Amino acid sequence: MTSRFDDTIAAPATIPGTGAVAIVRVSGPDAFTIVDKVVTLRSGKVSEAKGYSIHFGAVPELDDVLVFVFRAPNSYTGEDSVEISFHSSEYIASALMQRLFFAGARAAEPGEFTRRAFLNGKLDLAQAEAVADIISSNAEASHRVAYAQLKGGFSKELSALREQLVEMASLLELELDFSEEDVEFASRGRLHSLLNETISHIEKLSASFKIGNAIKKGVPVAIAGAANTGKSTLLNALLGEDRAIVSDIAGTTRDTIEETLIIGGILFRFVDTAGIRRTDETVERLGIDRTFDAIDRAEIVLGVLDRTLPEGEILASAELLSEAAKKAGARLIFVLNKADLGDNKNVINNNLLVSLVENKEDIISVSAKTGFGLDSLQNRLQQLVKARIGDENSTLVTNLRHYEALTEAASALRRARTALSSGVPSDLVAEDLRSALTSLGAITGTITTPDILQNIFKNFCIGK
Repeated sequence: MTSRFDDTIAAPATIPGTGAVAIVRVSGPDAFTIVDKVVTLRSGKVSEAKGYSIHFGAVPELDDVLVFVFRAPNSYTGEDSVEISFHSSEYIASALMQRLFFAGARAAEPGEFTRRAFLNGKLDLAQAEAVADIISSNAEASHRVAYAQLKGGFSKELSALREQLVEMASLLELELDFSEEDVEFASRGRLHSLLNETISHIEKLSASFKIGNAIKKGVPVAIAGAANTGKSTLLNALLGEDRAIVSDIAGTTRDTIEETLIIGGILFRFVDTAGIRRTDETVERLGIDRTFDAIDRAEIVLGVLDRTLPEGEILASAELLSEAAKKAGARLIFVLNKADLGDNKNVINNNLLVSLVENKEDIISVSAKTGFGLDSLQNRLQQLVKARIGDENSTLVTNLRHYEALTEAASALRRARTALSSGVPSDLVAEDLRSALTSLGAITGTITTPDILQNIFKNFCIGK
């Protein structure tokens, strides 16, 4: 990105032709004079208008418009800014942009408005990234997580952590100035305590990335089990449509089928898989291998069991599913399907089956054919995910860049802790603390590089 930030930019903030009105944004030092060349207000000029004011006007021979005026530094970008609202027409939008360019503006690059907001101190880098997450959020849960980050909750936690590290590093570096006098400004016991607390906090944030990323992209749920247990019927029942082929022939599902569904404001990504069984058939074997791959990527596994089968067969399949889910670190829910046939009602209380799940509520009897029990299954899915999300004050890491920076910070702090315990000189311990500070600072943009900014903002939409 080669943008200059002493000029004035313009871009559509909405997609013309998709609604009743559209908006073009203009931001920069000459925003007011440029708009005055293009728009005629009913009274006065944009350059004379007060901030946070709305004015009726017209773009001659093009359209009537509303002009929203924002004066620096009280605008989204921190610069003088104008938003022009007009009838949503692709022709009007194009013609208006051409007039703004002719008057002295240039086309904004992707994310340039938000990048200017960051450079002008209106947002830190983590908050700027949250803007893109809010725009792309497609469910209540992902929006809530992104909005919390935009409001600065994550940034405040990082700021508190950095303050502790700065204090530790400062005390250690102060000792270097008095090294000949053998003065100890930093209590080693206190430093150990602070390091332990900080490492624990960072590791907790890092651990939240798995569920945070799942909330952002859709919680992956693998529907797994033996052949002909009703996995595809269950997927179709959850979706309310015939998405997967249903057949009594074993091995019908040879590949995974993925569909999304919002339940209780949470986006779930259901993956229907091939039946798990012993087979010499090459193509079916490939499908079974993909089933285990889907389980490895899942947050939740719906282990579908056919309750009409002999209890021994049910338990054998249950043990296989439990082993696969445990290996993947996924939460297992046993779905006892075909409840409408009424057989093996007592299997739900079998001690072995109960021992294979974390909670007996994770054993749910359903009939994918009639819909019986589906509400209970959906409610349980919501409960498990909402428990992982926590309350509105909980911080979830959703960004891979943040996760990697936290991992690097924790690694540096663990090195510092080991060095401190080994009696390593203060300057070397302080070096590890500074490395951790650099990693944390990269998240909020306290420490950053042009390459980082380019990688972040290139994925923004134009106009934001």
